[in-house]
Amino acid sequence: MDMSNKKRFVYILALILSVIYLLWRVFFTIPWHANIFVLIFALLLVGSELFSNFTAFILIALRMLNFNKQQARIKVPDFTPEIALPAVDILICTHNEDIDLLRKTVNAATFIKYPDQSKVTIALCDDGNRPEAAALAEEYHIRYIGMENNKEAKSGNINHALEQLHAPLFVILDADMIPFSTFLLHSVPFFTQNWAELAADPDHTKTLGFVQTPQSFYNADIFQFNLYSEKIVANEQDFFSRDVNILNGSNQTALFTGSNAVFLREAIDAVGGFPTDTLTEDFELGARVNFEGYTSLATEEPESSGTTPVDVKGVIKQRTRWARGVMQSCRNLHIFINPKIPILNRIILINSYLYWWSFSRRLIYIAAPLLYALFKVQVVNANFWILMIVWAPGYFLLHFVLGDASSKIRDERWGEVQETFFAPYLFLPVLLETLGIKEKKFKVTNKKARSTFKDRLYILPYLIMWLLTLIAIVVFNYGKWGSEIIVGSVITFWLVMHFINLSFCVFICLGRSIVRNSERFARHVQGAMTIDGMDAKIITEDISDGGFSFQFQEPEPALTRGDQFRGWLDHEGHHIKVTGQIMRKTTDDVPSYGAVMTDLATAADRNHYLQLIYDGENELLPDEQDRWITPFDELYMNFVMRFKRLDALMIKLNHRQRPNFKG
Repeated sequence: MDMSNKKRFVYILALILSVIYLLWRVFFTIPWHANIFVLIFALLLVGSELFSNFTAFILIALRMLNFNKQQARIKVPDFTPEIALPAVDILICTHNEDIDLLRKTVNAATFIKYPDQSKVTIALCDDGNRPEAAALAEEYHIRYIGMENNKEAKSGNINHALEQLHAPLFVILDADMIPFSTFLLHSVPFFTQNWAELAADPDHTKTLGFVQTPQSFYNADIFQFNLYSEKIVANEQDFFSRDVNILNGSNQTALFTGSNAVFLREAIDAVGGFPTDTLTEDFELGARVNFEGYTSLATEEPESSGTTPVDVKGVIKQRTRWARGVMQSCRNLHIFINPKIPILNRIILINSYLYWWSFSRRLIYIAAPLLYALFKVQVVNANFWILMIVWAPGYFLLHFVLGDASSKIRDERWGEVQETFFAPYLFLPVLLETLGIKEKKFKVTNKKARSTFKDRLYILPYLIMWLLTLIAIVVFNYGKWGSEIIVGSVITFWLVMHFINLSFCVFICLGRSIVRNSERFARHVQGAMTIDGMDAKIITEDISDGGFSFQFQEPEPALTRGDQFRGWLDHEGHHIKVTGQIMRKTTDDVPSYGAVMTDLATAADRNHYLQLIYDGENELLPDEQDRWITPFDELYMNFVMRFKRLDALMIKLNHRQRPNFKG
């Protein structure tokens, strides 16, 4: 279905009004006669607005150009009968990850389905050359490729492994990215279809270089978890993986995001292997593959799932590495002047480059109204009523269009919260990399880290800005009446918006206690409990590494909290023998039980149990934002939840301090 003329008109009108505003800002509002420091800040503010609008224009233009493609979901083709089934190498890259975590990924790889399993080679690529990793590979009968003295990080590990592997296709998986059994069935057919099209029309068909499946996570990220929003917002990385990169792929230039991708070996050989002079080899490799004339696409449905860090320190270190790496790669690729880059590809790369400057812009946006409200420093020389005529229509219409053009994964308002959170810690690394001061050491993110008291110090920049903004709102509006309030409404508007965003950041840094040792997954499988020598049928509700909850499908037998049990769960015809203890019983109309497992009978039972858990997305987490929940609802919820925690703590302290008069 084509974009309607009405919608197209509104989109174009938003662009025109925004351009008119920007022209007015550049030519009529800069305080050229102010002192040098005010003038520099005023120019930085104008530059920030220009770049912000430029990135918005790119997004809107790409949406309009690819509207029809966006309306039709990407359909996975069938294997092409006339094309021989290709061999595939699956590379699981590990550095120093925990063996228990690595086991889940290796185990899942052995369950991956393919029409001819003899054509699949699984290789555990370990640049630590660890005996325990080699033993794990031997246990699962997969190939082990160890190496020592790797000085080129993940790229060096992959390049070393590729020297010993020769399949025409290969898969890259990070150690914590657990593949689903359908991974190859939903990715390799894109290549066989492309090869058939090449054979039929080689003059008008480009060779597919790689297929990127989404980055997916089975635990709540720091925004979902720390803001009690696991049921309200999607994972922060979903917006890029399942929306922006799909848009990039519709233009045959999807970006490689480091894992969960299938590559044409020929394309990687053509660009000289994985690049080794950047912290983000994924971003640079994908671009180089496109420069060589190969296409790339991104699929919508996740085909693997991993862990994302939930501690503030870990998240910020991860994003700092990404920011520095993209700066390095953009410099290596010469994205502004490289004549080999097609125009659309260049725009996508420049947009990626500018994204990492959005955090610096966010600090400038926060500072501008503070300077005026607290110190009467005017960095925009404009009459209020002219501002309302020139700025307001374009601003609000543009944001309406951005909301309309965005997917259901994340709205622009939530994106501002995330930008604000990263801003204090990313602007300096981005600036340093831009100036050529490089960070060369590759640091693997510790996904299992937990927040400590020292991590609370990360709250300081947000708390300082939050307090300044609160003071500014009060000082700026104190004593104002009537028209004074109206004239100052623009400053108040921006102060309130930033205050809301900073409030979220403060709550994120305050953290939240992690009470579960493992994640729960919604899995409904048949099984049975052996009670008094008789099997009573059950069905699970959810399942985790340590246990599961279930309901009886037959009249409930006598079973209470604390009872020991033995039974089985079905996984693809294999009865997983389990033993454990009943830990809870609900009193609903249909009683539900929570069970903790104490033992799995055999290694095969353990492997099938892990596959039962991790073969598929965690459906307990949302894949789109609940638009009915406003930022004010979420702030209120966070106040309530944290005061509940505080009340519980005070009750506990009072109970401990209460004197005991029993003699």
